[in-house]
Amino acid sequence: MNYAVIKPTDVANGPGVRVSLFVSGCTHHCKDCFNWEAWDFDYGQAFTGETKEEILELLSPDYIEGLTLLGGEPLEPSNQEGLLPLIEEARRRFPQKTIWCFTGYDFEKDVLGRMFPSSEVTRKLVPLFDVLVDGRFEADRKNLRLKFRGSENQRILDVKASLAAEKAVWCKEFQ
Repeated sequence: MNYAVIKPTDVANGPGVRVSLFVSGCTHHCKDCFNWEAWDFDYGQAFTGETKEEILELLSPDYIEGLTLLGGEPLEPSNQEGLLPLIEEARRRFPQKTIWCFTGYDFEKDVLGRMFPSSEVTRKLVPLFDVLVDGRFEADRKNLRLKFRGSENQRILDVKASLAAEKAVWCKEFQ
């Protein structure tokens, strides 16, 4: 897996001050994507053990509220495999910090309907997230007033509640 950038103090992609990892590789190719450079799976730098430790170190200060995964596309199968060890370790070391993931995939159709039945990695990774912002960016539904979303079709989902209900459940504070 490659990554485009690590933002050590990001206030735009989730509540509070967060560490954000922008992975490389995306097959959605949404029109007017803000990060089209990261569509290429070879873009950026290799994600190594040193990269993982750097992110975990960046998460250690008390003022950091959590980790956000963006892209590219974190839920591309090859990216899931690369992210799982990082997210497992982040959850172990920092159980009080939140983990957000932005994906162009639809929670019910793609994550539950296709990925969960066919991928053990997905079944391990997704339950470690607190919040999943799902849905492709749609340029004709772009709305700059939306909090933590680019277009009106995207949803901010409570992952644990959504998995329990086996359908999308909005995070109450972002409805």
